[in-house]
Amino acid sequence: MDRTSGVLMHISSLPNQYGIGSFGRSAYQFVDFLKETQQTYWQILPLTTTSYGDSPYQSFSASAGNPYFIDLDLLIEEGLLEESDLEGIDFGQDSSQVDYALIFKYRHQILEKAVAQFKQQGPSKEYVAFIGDNHEWLEPFAEYMAIKEHFGLRAWYEWDEDIRLRQETALEHYRQILSEEMDYYRVTQFFFMQQWQKLKAYANQQNIQIVGDIPIYVAHDSVEMWHHPEYFRVDEFAEPIVVAGTPPDVFTSEGQFWGNPIYDWDYMKDNQYDWWIRRFEESFKLYDLVRIDHFRGFESYWEVPFSAETAAEGSWVKGPGYELFKVVNDALGQLDIIAEDLGFMTQEVIEMREATGFPGMKILQFGFLGAEDSPDLPHHYSENTIAYVGTHDNETAMGWYLDTATEAMKEQVDNYLGIRPGETVADALNRGIAMSPSRIAIYSMQDLLSLDNRARMNVPSTVGGNWQWRMTEEQLTPQVKEFLSSLTETYFRRNPTLSKQTIIDVFQPNN
Repeated sequence: MDRTSGVLMHISSLPNQYGIGSFGRSAYQFVDFLKETQQTYWQILPLTTTSYGDSPYQSFSASAGNPYFIDLDLLIEEGLLEESDLEGIDFGQDSSQVDYALIFKYRHQILEKAVAQFKQQGPSKEYVAFIGDNHEWLEPFAEYMAIKEHFGLRAWYEWDEDIRLRQETALEHYRQILSEEMDYYRVTQFFFMQQWQKLKAYANQQNIQIVGDIPIYVAHDSVEMWHHPEYFRVDEFAEPIVVAGTPPDVFTSEGQFWGNPIYDWDYMKDNQYDWWIRRFEESFKLYDLVRIDHFRGFESYWEVPFSAETAAEGSWVKGPGYELFKVVNDALGQLDIIAEDLGFMTQEVIEMREATGFPGMKILQFGFLGAEDSPDLPHHYSENTIAYVGTHDNETAMGWYLDTATEAMKEQVDNYLGIRPGETVADALNRGIAMSPSRIAIYSMQDLLSLDNRARMNVPSTVGGNWQWRMTEEQLTPQVKEFLSSLTETYFRRNPTLSKQTIIDVFQPNN
């Protein structure tokens, strides 16, 4: 990888008039912004469906796309919706926040109209090909969501026993009575994939690469748990025996109780990790690079009994380690993966990451302790790292400095970075990662806008009030573009492909 940079900005945070960001006009404009400022990467959060808590890390499917990102204007252009279909609908009064309750209330019924019009036109060659190419995950997903809808959106483990345990007669019964509902989920996934692939193709044509994100675990309420319980540590009723979490630390005396089911790694190994091979295959259809969330969990993970009251009752258990990635590499070749190696690190985790060759992550906020040195300060970064001021789980740069940093920490920030006249703390912290040795620097959009914690994306271990921040159109000013361009030029992080193209254009202007 060349010395480059990019911006972290989830699709949901893009501006438009429909309450949540989408694959429409503003997404293409954001690609243009990245190109104009000589960026190389656009990093996003998982594109999968969201469930309870609206988190992209708790999805009904590891493969299915979030229908909220389907752009409604594009459906109008295709003749699948009329402008009148959107009249009088309340998409939310605050353009800087996603109102998920309103999105949930109206989006399904709007898309139902588009699906009905699409079916009336008859299946296209592209749709038939999509169904065939994605049958392995798409059909179980369509069944799962249609049945979930039938049972009032209850989790699969609250359904009637015959369908909960996937008895064949029950499956055939629901396939017959819910055929229309299953069509809805097939067609909306087609809409999602068509729009996303066009957007990604445009980004790639502008020499912008997409950095995606896959959670290490799937949700308890997911099609994977219902359709393939054999891949997880479950009892005879397909209920988890143990679940994931994190141990107690200085921030949480009881640890974090995530509740995600734990994989049966022995079973996966016996099956040559085929589930993971398929998962990486699907992920690289969507993204150019993939960040693996909670990478350390492949070396060892915190396992909590399903019946435990807190995560403190858990224990460390060895994971598959480097062997998994060797098998995946042998099957798919060398993949462009970023290891989210944050949290409690051990020498074994470091050795696993180094064996894979994947770049790890550095968070500048973690580096300022008040006076003493820290491995999270830029002078310690190695080239094979991705530098961030903070991720979606951190406070914004301004929020951290104003709300959390002690006076000693603030003094260290001021001295270490040498804050300049007219420069915000967020600007200075962004400069800190730009000038670091890390091969890639990723700036969050909130920090480029110098926003406080009202723009924070997520507070870990909380439900509600997260994943809501949106950028407004007027916030992306010429001054923001100028600042990012200056960072990129000054610290030699220009997009190498764009730079080469500029040279070609100068010497061959008529070609």
